[in-house]
Amino acid sequence: MIKTGVIHGRFQVLHNDHLKYLLAGKQRCQHMVIGITNPDPVLTTDNPTDLQRSNPIANPLTYFERYTTIRRVLIDAGLSPSDFSVVPFPINLPELFKYYVPLDATFFLTIYDEWGRQKLKQFHNMGLSTEVLWERPLNEKGISGNDVRKRIATNREWEHLVPESARNLMIKWDIPGRIKRLHQL
Repeated sequence: MIKTGVIHGRFQVLHNDHLKYLLAGKQRCQHMVIGITNPDPVLTTDNPTDLQRSNPIANPLTYFERYTTIRRVLIDAGLSPSDFSVVPFPINLPELFKYYVPLDATFFLTIYDEWGRQKLKQFHNMGLSTEVLWERPLNEKGISGNDVRKRIATNREWEHLVPESARNLMIKWDIPGRIKRLHQL
């Protein structure tokens, strides 16, 4: 088993397939560092392979809300708080990685499209150890945060797509209301 793994995502909104991804990473390492990409507007840049990733509508939750949600969901899934850390991870600013994650860890990722292939290439170019958890065509991706956000914005059922503790926090913080307001602008 690998000592330390790094896994990353925007988690805008943390859904059931995110949980599968996080648990798959944790099965491969003793301690998992979870990097939250696009942690704030200053550390969020456009990427030509997917310009929507930096759009404010695609990033409605704050870093703190995502941090809290990830911790709650993983603890509810049976992990101990000592099993993982949650940190900012400015994915489009690789020169900053050393300030947030251990570079001697194994970096886990999944690949569905050019964005995933670009990240793998970036990690390799930096000399980082990587492991692709799975590579699938985009049409086999499953749930996406965009799907959940669109369901919320259009008043369709979404609650079954997210872990119960994530749903409870989203309701507590009125994230559905925020998403609907962002889509009205």
